Formats: sequence, structure tokens, C-alpha cells
Amino acid sequence: MSIITFDSSRKLDVIPIGRICLDFNPVEYFKPWPQCDNFKKYVGGSPANIAVGMARLNCKVGFIGCISDDQMGDFCIQVFEGEGIDTSNIVRARHGESMGLAFTEVTDRDHCGLIMFRDHVADLQLESSDVSEEYIKSAKMIVVSGTALAASPSREAVLKAIYYAKKNGTVIVFDIDYRPYTWKTDDEIALYYSMAAREADIIMGSREEFDKTDALLGREMTDEEIAQRWFGERAKIVVIKHGKQGSTAYIQGEGSYSIKPFPVDAVKSTGGGDGYGSAFLNGLLNGWDIMRCLEYGSASASMLVASHGCSPDMPKLEEITEFIRREKELYGEMIAVAK
Repeated sequence: MSIITFDSSRKLDVIPIGRICLDFNPVEYFKPWPQCDNFKKYVGGSPANIAVGMARLNCKVGFIGCISDDQMGDFCIQVFEGEGIDTSNIVRARHGESMGLAFTEVTDRDHCGLIMFRDHVADLQLESSDVSEEYIKSAKMIVVSGTALAASPSREAVLKAIYYAKKNGTVIVFDIDYRPYTWKTDDEIALYYSMAAREADIIMGSREEFDKTDALLGREMTDEEIAQRWFGERAKIVVIKHGKQGSTAYIQGEGSYSIKPFPVDAVKSTGGGDGYGSAFLNGLLNGWDIMRCLEYGSASASMLVASHGCSPDMPKLEEITEFIRREKELYGEMIAVAK
């Protein structure tokens, strides 16, 4: 029996909801930002990266979000349409809000700094009236980004999407996606994160992100306790990531499965989580066992941190398969371990 049941009659496989922005990554790596003269632009933002990642894995992908009504917004639409992503439910900002911009600084292989432009951004202007029940009902799964809960009217739009998904049997994935520069207080973070997590079938995040979500409880918990806490609500799968130490998927009623990252020569620390999420969720949609889902998620994450960009470097299924084959040939089996 599958861990998660998806409605095979739905037209779309997945609809990510939330942030689309623009990333500017330096061509010159391992230099402080003032010494970098050349940058390449990409569509970015965790939900946008996941949308591209899953489209590259042959999923039928839609999107709900708000972009600027200018050439930058045009660029995002062009990229999405080039990937085969349905853009019919992406709206334009109504009051001149701009795309969020992220200029990356890669000082070494383990640290990426960001210079963010997030004032009056378009992605947080998504309104509840922009969320269509029929569109939510057309998908097997929605992926909710925690950043979209950081301000109104976006947070109300996201909570409405969650309501429609629950009402219509669309699987709800909560990608915590904590970005400190977007929030005002820890209490606000914990309140809205816990509201979304309470309704989610699948929750994914780093240990820090789960700690932020549970901050109102006022006590520290082990990973196992965190998983059991959300199993007591609605979750069936809780994925907790520990960076270079790997990740663990906790499955309700089955225990846990862990995997370590595949060894790569990393050039940045960003993008891995979105590659992981894309491949892991694709595996679930295709009915793979949890160990294979973890293996492909970990492999995709490793490929992303070894690449220059995020969305343009999301791998295809055959590329992940070949990467895993080569890595195992070099380093031995990378198999998820059941605890």
C-alpha cells in the first residue's frame, strides 16, 4: 500500500505556490561580492525552482504566484513556459510591486551570502481572490512555501489554497522554506508555520526550520519527537534535513529511513534543498519506495550544489540515474538505511 495516495484522474501532478524571484549568481566564484563584476540571471525562489525541477522530471506542473508587471515578470513567464509549466494562474502585481532580487556571494565552498531586495515585492502580493478552487482540484499535489506565509495578502491566499486542497483531496506538501529576512518575530513564524504544518500530509525542512515551527511549544525536541508531533496532526511523512550529515524521512507507522549526501565538489550551498524536494516528491508521485525517493532526492541535491545555477541546472531523470550510477561506481553503494 502506498504511503500517500494521489488521485490519478487529476490533470496536473503538482502546483507549487509562492515565491518567484530573480537570482543573480556571480561568474567569479570564491570572491567577496565587491570583487565580482559579472553575474548570470536565473529565475529563482524555492517554489519556482521546485516547479522547474519537477517539470524536468516529466511531471505536469502548474503554479500559483504573483510576479511584477514588467520585463522581469515577462522573463519569468518565458522561462516557465519554456519548461512546459502552466502559467494560467500566475498573476501580475497590481500596484507596481517589483520582483524580489537575490545577489549571491560565494566566498567559499561552504558559504553563500545573499544581498536581498525584498521591499514591496510582487510575490507577497498574491491575493486570496487569485486562488481558484477548480485549479487546486485539478492537481494531485500542492507544494506550499513557508515564505509565502510571511505577510498579507499572500498568507491568506496560501491558507485559502490549503483549505481548498484539504476539501478536495489534493495532497498538501509544506516546504518550510525559512528565510529570516522576510519575517518580523519568531512568534509570528511559529504561528503561521504551525497553521500550515497542521494541515500538511508531507512536511519537509531542515532541523532549524522545524525548531522555528515549534518555537511556541517552549521546549526542545528530538527529531523523532518532532515527527511524532506532526503525525499527531495530519502528516504521514516528515522529512528532516541536516545538511552535510544527510536527511531522514519519518514515515507514520513505519519508522524512519536515512541517507547521506553523495560526494561532490560543491561550488555553492544553495539550491540543494529544492533539487532534493523535486526528486523526492517525483518519486512519491510515481509510487517509488521511500528508499529510492531518498536516493534520488539526495542525488539531485548533490548535483545542484555542484552547479552554477539553481532552476536552469535542475536535472532530468536520466541525468540523476546516471549520476547515481557513477557515484556508486566511485564510492560504493549509497543506500538509505531504515532505523
